[in-house]
Amino acid sequence: MATRWAIIDLGTNTFHLLIIEKQGDKFQKLFHESLPARIGKGGIGNNLITEEAIERALTVLTYFREQLDKYEIASENINAFGTSAIRNAHNQTEFCEIIRNATQIPITVISGQEEATLIYLGVKDGTKLGTEPSLIMDIGGGSVEFIIGNENQIFWKQSFEVGGQRLMEKFMKKDPITEASKRKLYSYLDENLIELANAMHQYAPKKLVGSSGTFETLIDIEFHNQTGNWPPFDQTDFALPIDSFYAIFSQLLVGNQEQRMAIPGMISLRVDMIVVASCLIDYILKTFQITHIQVSRYALKEGVLAKLLK
Repeated sequence: MATRWAIIDLGTNTFHLLIIEKQGDKFQKLFHESLPARIGKGGIGNNLITEEAIERALTVLTYFREQLDKYEIASENINAFGTSAIRNAHNQTEFCEIIRNATQIPITVISGQEEATLIYLGVKDGTKLGTEPSLIMDIGGGSVEFIIGNENQIFWKQSFEVGGQRLMEKFMKKDPITEASKRKLYSYLDENLIELANAMHQYAPKKLVGSSGTFETLIDIEFHNQTGNWPPFDQTDFALPIDSFYAIFSQLLVGNQEQRMAIPGMISLRVDMIVVASCLIDYILKTFQITHIQVSRYALKEGVLAKLLK
């Protein structure tokens, strides 16, 4: 008997829908789409989801509802997870009620710790982590999850409210970002990532494993640089040479939005946030002397899937 499930990841910047069908031990993806909802825009600094953001969320989730109906997903098999922007919003309850009344999609708001665990499960499923500890990093619009772990276990995990939308609103007053703003951003990370510094000192991972979002776009740009094409659709595990990252990073820092958009492999969904997100990656590489970058296409929704399949 085949069962269909839907997993919805309600990120601060992007909403993702994954629909799968499970038959026995096997499953297949029936549908997967990521759309910008930008629910953090304009309100994240005040922990508020603005009326405009609610409208954007409704537009995306009404479309997702059409897909849920088309694939005949039973309501008990819809798993929708709210992350940083929803987690911290003063109007969280109101937002979830509006969405439920309009779309019949019930939202489960998860903690930063739960989010980190699900990201780890997703990354572990799509990536060869190996036995040495790695630093797994997922840059969202609202929060960034850091997990130190290997293929067998998590050693340490924490969610920090230093996501791309927050950093953009605080530090990217001009485009391109100014050197002074970049210095302020790095000082801010020094102050706000002390617990990460302690954990890095304890476990000393030498590899950064980036999941989804900005990291995927960096891989897309790298593939266009090397091959003139997009990466293979079914590949979930990539190496990103440090030199390649820095070649792309220098391009991102000097260009304005229009110039960044002209970089082959760039998508409009990431064109703004990728600047501060790449500054964050640069900060992590330099501060902790990390020498290797691996990228996983799998993240939270695949972690939920791994949990469901168990």
